[in-house]
Amino acid sequence: SSPGDPAGRASNVSRFLLPADFVERHGISGPAWPLDESRRYTRWLAKAHYENFHLVSWLLPRDLHQDFYNVYAFCRWADDLGDEISDPQRSLDLLAWWKEGAGRMYRGQAGHPVFVALRPTVERRRIPLEPFLDLIAAFEQDQRQTRYESFEQLTDYCRHSANPVGRIVLNLWNYTDPQRRRLSDKTCTALQLTNFWQDIGRDFAIGRVYLPLDVLRRHGCSYERLAGDIRRGRAGAELRSAVRELAGLTREMFLEGLPLRDRVERRLAIDLELFSLGGLAILDKIRRQDYDTIERRPKLGKAGRLWLLARALARGLFRAAHKGSEAEHAYR
Repeated sequence: SSPGDPAGRASNVSRFLLPADFVERHGISGPAWPLDESRRYTRWLAKAHYENFHLVSWLLPRDLHQDFYNVYAFCRWADDLGDEISDPQRSLDLLAWWKEGAGRMYRGQAGHPVFVALRPTVERRRIPLEPFLDLIAAFEQDQRQTRYESFEQLTDYCRHSANPVGRIVLNLWNYTDPQRRRLSDKTCTALQLTNFWQDIGRDFAIGRVYLPLDVLRRHGCSYERLAGDIRRGRAGAELRSAVRELAGLTREMFLEGLPLRDRVERRLAIDLELFSLGGLAILDKIRRQDYDTIERRPKLGKAGRLWLLARALARGLFRAAHKGSEAEHAYR
C-alpha cells in the first residue's frame, strides 16, 4: 500500500518509520495523511525514539499529551534530517524541504504526517512559525559549521538549536511574556551546553567540535592536543581545565533559569525542575570525574533519575501546600 493508504498503515504499525528510513522508503512526496493516522505516527515516534517521554508526559495534563507528541515529532525529524543523513548536501536539501513544509503548514497546506498532526496544535496554541524555522536553521548550520571560535558564538548557536524548544513549550501552556522566555532561554542553553561537554568524543567522531576554540587556547589546549586526547581516550590537564571553566559558566546559567519553575503551573514546574536538576547533576558528575568526559561519558542511571523525580515532586507538593496555606491565611 502507498504511504497515503490509511488501511495499509493501520494494519501494519511497522510502516511507522524513523525519519531517515521514512525518507528512504517513501521519499519526500505522497498523498496527504489523515489526521488520526498522523497523530498516531507522532505519538509512536515520540514514544519509540525518546526513552524519557513516558515520564515527561505522565507529568503533563492529558489534553497536552498529543500536542507534545506533535512538537517532539517535528524536532525529531529536523534533528535526524541533520544528523542521520550521511551526505551534508543531502541533509541541506532535506532540511530545505522540511522548512518549506513548515511554511506550507502555516498556509493551511499539510500533507506529511508530522505537519498534519502539528497544524491543529499551532493553531490552537497560537505558536508562531519563527521557533520552528530557528530549529531548522540550527541543523542547517551544523552542515556548514563544525567549530566555534568563542563561547558567545556557541551560545548564539544554542539560541537557534535549543531555545526555540523552550519557547514552544511555554506557548503550549499559554505563556508568552518576555520574562519567562528569558528564563527558559537560560535553561535551554544550559541543557544544550551540558550535552556538548558530555559528548566531546562523540561529536569529534562526526567531525564537530562544540568546545569554544578561544577557551581551549586560553588553557593551552590546541585543536591538535584535543585530537590527541581523544585518540588516547582520556582528557589531558589542559582540556580538563577548559571544561572546568565551561562547566562553571553552564552551572551559572542553570541557576539563572531556575526561577522559572516558580512562575509556571505546578505540573510544568516539575518538568522544568527535572530538566534543570538533571543538567546540574550531570555537571556534578563531570566535576567528580575531574572534568574528563572522554574516558567515561557521564550520565544519570535509573536510580539518579528516580531521585531527581522524587526531589522535584516533593518540591512541587511543598509549593502547592505553601500556596494553600497562604490562601487559607488570607481568607482568615
